[in-house]
Amino acid sequence: MNAPLRKVAISVLVLFTLLIINVNYIQVVRSDELRTNQSNTRQLAEEYDRERGSIVVAGNEVALSTATDDRLTYLRQYPAGELYAAVTGYYSVIYNSTGIERAENDLLAGSDPRLTLRRLADLFTGRDPAGGNVELTLDPAVQQAAMTGLEGVTGAVVALDPSTGAILGLASTPSYDPNQLSSHDPAAIRAYREQLTDDQLTNQAISQRYSPGSIFKVIVSAAALSSGDFTPQTTVPAPDLLTLPGTSTTMENFGGESCNGGADQALIDALTISCNTAFAQLGIDLGEERIRDMAAAFGIDDEGFKMPLTVAPSKLGDIENDAQLGISSIGQQDVQVTPMQAAMIAAAVANDGTLMKPYLVSQVQAPDLTVIDKTDPEEMGQPVSAEVAGQLTEMMTSVVDNGTGRRARIDGVQVAGKTGTAENSADDHSWFIGFAPADDPKIAVAVFVRNGGRTGGDVSAPIARTVIQAYLDGQGG
Repeated sequence: MNAPLRKVAISVLVLFTLLIINVNYIQVVRSDELRTNQSNTRQLAEEYDRERGSIVVAGNEVALSTATDDRLTYLRQYPAGELYAAVTGYYSVIYNSTGIERAENDLLAGSDPRLTLRRLADLFTGRDPAGGNVELTLDPAVQQAAMTGLEGVTGAVVALDPSTGAILGLASTPSYDPNQLSSHDPAAIRAYREQLTDDQLTNQAISQRYSPGSIFKVIVSAAALSSGDFTPQTTVPAPDLLTLPGTSTTMENFGGESCNGGADQALIDALTISCNTAFAQLGIDLGEERIRDMAAAFGIDDEGFKMPLTVAPSKLGDIENDAQLGISSIGQQDVQVTPMQAAMIAAAVANDGTLMKPYLVSQVQAPDLTVIDKTDPEEMGQPVSAEVAGQLTEMMTSVVDNGTGRRARIDGVQVAGKTGTAENSADDHSWFIGFAPADDPKIAVAVFVRNGGRTGGDVSAPIARTVIQAYLDGQGG
């Protein structure tokens, strides 16, 4: 063979080798990635040929598939419309899927390994294949109260069972109608999608982070009490103006008010009226390490988690000096948390200092309703001792009884909570976190309203009250 032919043969051999390697790489290494890719509409079309499993809340289907006469055998429907959209997401032939529809797609579509025996049985019996069902932890009364309370604003409500981490409510507004994204009319789907804003398609409860404002003072209080040098009655400096270390910048209290005539005041009183200067100085005195460690223990650690939806990480941010530490200690500077994280703070205090991992799926079922998996509660850590949690409960109860959280009061029920008003370039953000009953907590909540324009006590606390009341009423409380 002459040299030119040899070169051509070698080139062809190399090309065939590369082709074989590429085919194997795609079919073996990247097969799962490509199968689940949002752009893979072929996989989605195949899934429409089988009955997709239901998403269930308290025995009621909030997402289900119904048979059709068109080319796509089944149509996905959402009977409650906007109410659960932030949780279920949508299942669309054009835009693929989001929310639980995406997170639990394999189970719902029937391709989950836990359904292998079912699929084999389908082959032998000729039975039509079907997907499994996903049962959520949500409480319908809590979800409805949360969405009603958030009507007309951009915000979120998260409600947790503090003893288990079960998510009782997960609301985000403004919402949208998933039915219109899951129809079989491509033109109508695109037209509706173009009308939606980013806020409507973003889950404010778990995907967005905001300055927490004064709800972060619970973290600072926890650090102080855990040091052993403080009790709720220990007095701390509470000046009318605080000059931040190393600067000529002064910090004042909300609305320029005086906390205690400029005199020292008890830690419980400083939290009750949400004294900025007291907590800025307290954070500086405790030091960055204690504040950062306590924040991380509660989950503010730059790491997200799945429940099974992905929760964005909350963070304390960089702190370069004591001036920034003081500002961070009142929940400003670079401190950023999700409403989910805010609810976790309240839930840990309510649960004697133990933080449970939030979870949204209680169990999954085969198409014949046989339970094939259940979620077991899981501890994430113990940020504070039971003794410190009891002291924080005492202080947070005072906030609702005597301080900024009065609008969260419920007749006959002791509520513990903390308000927050976070400065923003537009209107201030409004926060409330809390739990009830304070002596035997059944529910912990976080309420966030973006650019609420008023204090957390005015805007978010009343929403929290209605959510807590709705749950306790349903429990016979």
